Amino acid sequence: MIGQLIFAVCFLGALFFFGKNAQQIYSNIKLGRDLDRSDRSSERWKTMFLVALGQKKMFKRIIPAILHLFVYLGFVIINIEMLEIIIDGLFGTHRVFSFLGGFYNFLIGSFEWLALGVLLSCVIFLIRRNVVKVTRLNSKELNNWPKTDANIILITEILLMSAFLLMNATDLKLQLYGFEHFNAVGSFPVSHYLLPYLPTSTTTLYMIERFCWWFHILGVLAFLNYLPYSKHLHIVLAFPNTYFSNLDAKGKLSNMTAVTNEVKAMLDPSFTPPSSDATARFGAKDVQDLTWKSLLDAYTCTECGRCTSSCPANITGKLLSPRKIMMDTRDRLTEVGNNIKVHGSFVEDGKSLIDTYISREELWACTSCNACVEQCPVNINPLDIIIELRRFAVMEESQAPASINNMFGNIENNGAPWKYAQMDRANWTQQQ
Repeated sequence: MIGQLIFAVCFLGALFFFGKNAQQIYSNIKLGRDLDRSDRSSERWKTMFLVALGQKKMFKRIIPAILHLFVYLGFVIINIEMLEIIIDGLFGTHRVFSFLGGFYNFLIGSFEWLALGVLLSCVIFLIRRNVVKVTRLNSKELNNWPKTDANIILITEILLMSAFLLMNATDLKLQLYGFEHFNAVGSFPVSHYLLPYLPTSTTTLYMIERFCWWFHILGVLAFLNYLPYSKHLHIVLAFPNTYFSNLDAKGKLSNMTAVTNEVKAMLDPSFTPPSSDATARFGAKDVQDLTWKSLLDAYTCTECGRCTSSCPANITGKLLSPRKIMMDTRDRLTEVGNNIKVHGSFVEDGKSLIDTYISREELWACTSCNACVEQCPVNINPLDIIIELRRFAVMEESQAPASINNMFGNIENNGAPWKYAQMDRANWTQQQ
């Protein structure tokens, strides 16, 4: 009974704290401006199943895709066993689903092969990050915590899978010894290879089995509460993020309603703009000025770097990194959320997303090519954030690079981005 009480306290406590952190993240996302993404539901469901569940965009890079697939399937399917562990922990039973017979043996055997796949994949991922040092996984924006975060997750998954296999191995050996309630159930195609290396004392075996059981369940609960502080929050948020993807053509930019209505009013004096369309700010200066979808994007970012490694600006040595744009947005959003949590409402702190976190040089290096959007495996759109910050710089502050200002002047004077008058544009055809 003491063990059951301890388990119940740990389990309920983990759920409580995860719920509390999840509520904070949800509140932070709601700080963003409204955006209607309730249309085309069937297309959205299809996108979510193909991209989030089916890992469709991951397979543009086949080797990490296969490794990630093992980790992904292992994480999802092996955690089905968590239901059995929870029931066993709460009611003091042992392998409560063993009454399923042959199907139970199939499940445990499948779990073991998946656990081995997860373990090996995570080892390879660690080697890629820390030994081979793949460029996109060792950029300067990943220094310090982001790199440590990734290594913590990989090591944690290796330890959890090792504990799972060792738990099964000791369970099997106790079954062979006929120890207490360890009935002969389950299939152990991987862990049975560990039997020669295990002690022969049933007391020691039982202690190892119990330690691994507790380590596995407490490790999973700790991992659950680590997610809100980690890039691996995408495990949860990839599904809503892909569902609410922008389904329009990638090159289509959104119009600002307030500007559109102002133009309509200029062309038609009888047109009266709806008062609800009033905009407090053109573009975005801080995270509160972005849409909730852009803020959801920030929390969903996996920091994989596919966007940055495909960005032509970054490839040619420019300061821009789409991954850093998302990481900076998430960091600023977390800071603003904590500010509101402490003071009840936002208290000006002298910081903003533009300038404090994201420099002007980064913003104007972007070519708006959408390569980052195309490459992201969970349909994140860094370009939306860049465009909104640019709009603020131009429309609110009248600050833009000289080349942009020249273009604006040409459009105003000549009706086109070029410096030539309309009557002179075809002169080049007369040249010999």
